[in-house]
Amino acid sequence: MGDVDESFFQDAAHRPKLSTTEAENIPLIDLSPLLTNDPSDTSSAVTNLVAEIGDACKNWGFFQVINHGVPSACREKIERASREFFLQPTEEKRKVSRDENNPLGFYDTEHTKNVRDWKEVFDFVVENPTILPASHEPHDMELMELTNQWPDFPTNFGEACEEYARDVEKLSYKLLELIALSLGLSSKRLSGYFKDQTTFMRLNYYPLCPVRHLALGVGRHKDSLALTVLAQDDVGGLEVKRKTDGEWIQVKPTPDAYIVNVGDIIQPTPFSWSTGNEKISQVWSNDRYESVEHRVVASSKKERFSIPFFFGPSHYVMVEPLEELISEERPAKYKAYNWGKFNTTRNLSNFKKLNVENIQIDHFRIGDL
Repeated sequence: MGDVDESFFQDAAHRPKLSTTEAENIPLIDLSPLLTNDPSDTSSAVTNLVAEIGDACKNWGFFQVINHGVPSACREKIERASREFFLQPTEEKRKVSRDENNPLGFYDTEHTKNVRDWKEVFDFVVENPTILPASHEPHDMELMELTNQWPDFPTNFGEACEEYARDVEKLSYKLLELIALSLGLSSKRLSGYFKDQTTFMRLNYYPLCPVRHLALGVGRHKDSLALTVLAQDDVGGLEVKRKTDGEWIQVKPTPDAYIVNVGDIIQPTPFSWSTGNEKISQVWSNDRYESVEHRVVASSKKERFSIPFFFGPSHYVMVEPLEELISEERPAKYKAYNWGKFNTTRNLSNFKKLNVENIQIDHFRIGDL
């Protein structure tokens, strides 16, 4: 394999297939009824939309949305800034590298399940600064501020990121309301958890890969936050593990669409600073919606760029099954945990070995303790 670092090589069981099935039947949902109506509207168009969202969350854990209200010009601006940043020399990008003290910025040695991903990333938070617990220790109440660091080039990089983040944030709140309604809750039932959100965004760059049969752009994982809203370019490469048969199928890029997956809080989503399989959404819904594994296959023919938005609740939120979704017939399947402490434990484990086991949402499952 020449000079390719073997840390990129997946175990034989997890290597990508050179030919995959296209996921033509992953739901494509038209959000145009929301452009003129409130999500809690009882019109037939919105009612049908809620039903579509619910079916997609239950059967796939993934869906695509069009007519979403995010301006094309805004998306084009961040895509252009992302490309200009990543195509710089590595030494320039490393001037804004992330580290243990600030997990925001550039990083080119990301690992998923202890195997290195074939990609580079740049992370930033939507609320600047974002507040998180400083320590994973349960009785340490100290807080820390995470503050974005922006590169000098391109000159409009920070502006493009912040403008885009606010537009996708609006879309994410609409999606959250639709998901709440699909669970039989009020439209605003989940919104309050995001008052002091820990949402972050990631710019992904996947260089040409000469060993695409051995490596992955991102290894198999489930996301840890509440919701992921992904913009991908026309190269593709995202694969979803189909629930019905466990087959890896490729999500074909749809022009101007967003790919949405529910995270581990509602179901599961990736907190990019972590590499885990958390299930926030899965916990809130008490397993009614279950997250799905996904991964990214690298390309040997064309570079790929993508932009995921990871919608996360406040650091002080206690995540547990919603009381409206608990009954004698369906008792709570998880005990409560603090999102901030959980997240800090995951983040710190990327940079140093802690004196605790690498935490997973399943550690809070009742009956499996």
